[in-house]
Amino acid sequence: MAREQKARAKKEQAKGKAKETVGRAVGNERMEAEGRAGQAKGDARQAKEKMKDVFKH
Repeated sequence: MAREQKARAKKEQAKGKAKETVGRAVGNERMEAEGRAGQAKGDARQAKEKMKDVFKH
């Protein structure tokens, strides 16, 4: 399960980065902000999974 969550975090980060890039390219500030939020969500999920790994060992 941890592997799935880590993959989900990477997916959210990549999707957020892409959305931010597209938003910046077309001048859509809302899309750009949504992309940054998606990246932050992925970062938080990844940090949570890393903490689980630390306490697991």
